[in-house]
Amino acid sequence: MEIAIIAHDVKKADLVQFLNKNKVILQEEKIKLIATGTTGSKAENSGFKVKKMLSGPLGGDAQIAARVAEGKTKMVFFFKDPLSSHPHEADINMLIRVCDVHNVPLATNEATAQLLLDAIAQQS
Repeated sequence: MEIAIIAHDVKKADLVQFLNKNKVILQEEKIKLIATGTTGSKAENSGFKVKKMLSGPLGGDAQIAARVAEGKTKMVFFFKDPLSSHPHEADINMLIRVCDVHNVPLATNEATAQLLLDAIAQQS
C-alpha cells in the first residue's frame, strides 16, 4: 500500500514525530511511503525509506495527485498548517479534490492519520 506523506513547514516536525511513533507499522514490507521533497528528506533522516517527489511548491503535490488518480497512492497524510496561507494553495486544493474524486482517504491532522493507521494495523 502506497501512502503519501506531506507537511507544511511548521508541521514537518509533527509529521516526523508521528512517523516515528508509528514506525513498526510504517516500516512493514506492505507499506511504501512517497513524499514531497523536503518532507521526504526529513523522513529519510529519521530512518524511513521514502520515494521523493518534487517539493510541494514546485509540483510535488501535483505529482502525488497524479499517483492518486492513477490508483497507485491509496492514502494521503497531509499535515496542513491551517493558520497560514500558502502560495501553492491551488495545488493543495487540487490534491484534496483528487482524493475526494477517487475516494482515497486523506488525513490532514495527526488524529485522523492515527485512525487510518490503526485501521491498517487491525487488518494485519
